[in-house]
This record gives sequence, structure tokens and C-alpha cells, in this order.
Amino acid sequence: MKNEGGRVSFLAKTPKPPYFAVIFSSIRTEGDNGYGDMATRMVELASEQPGFLGVESARESMGVTVSYWQDLESIQAWKKNVEHCEARQLGREQWYSEFKVRISRVEREYGV
Repeated sequence: MKNEGGRVSFLAKTPKPPYFAVIFSSIRTEGDNGYGDMATRMVELASEQPGFLGVESARESMGVTVSYWQDLESIQAWKKNVEHCEARQLGREQWYSEFKVRISRVEREYGV
């Protein structure tokens, strides 16, 4: 993605607040075990959901993925998506030794 200055940006282009953020922090288990393909699919699938605004993700020893949503109802619908439910189950069983999900309301944003 290119921002207004023509530079490549990996930051989600979000609307004027308020909106919501789902923050997923995780510690992975060893090996890929299909994780990479599923992570790609979940971003594709989430982007098709009503109310989805964008996603940002980074991984080193700990991973953090933040998805942005228009409202709490959109987040709830995403949580109930069948493919997403299957991915969450695999995450619990295979991919994560530890994880936490936090949901917050974004009140302000600023940056360059």
C-alpha cells in the first residue's frame, strides 16, 4: 500500500474515530504446521466481513495483530464466522503456547 506521499505503508488506513480495535497478542509454538497459510486466509476472510476497517501485524518472539472494526457487532459477527472458529480452535491446539485477545474503543488517533 502506498500512502499519500507515495511511500509504501503497512499501517491500516482507518476512518476518523471512534472505531474499535481487536488486539491479538501471541507466543507461537515450534514449526509452521499450516499457520502461515491460515493467517493469510484469515486476513483475506476478515477483509470481506462487514465492518472490517483494516489490519496491522508484526511478529518476532511475540506476535501482535490488531484488526480494526466499525463496531462491536462487526467484531461479534467475525468471532462467529465458521472458518474463523476453526482457525481459533487450531490455534489453541497447535499454533499458540500463549495468547490474549483485547478489545478496545479507539477514541483518538494521530500521526504522520
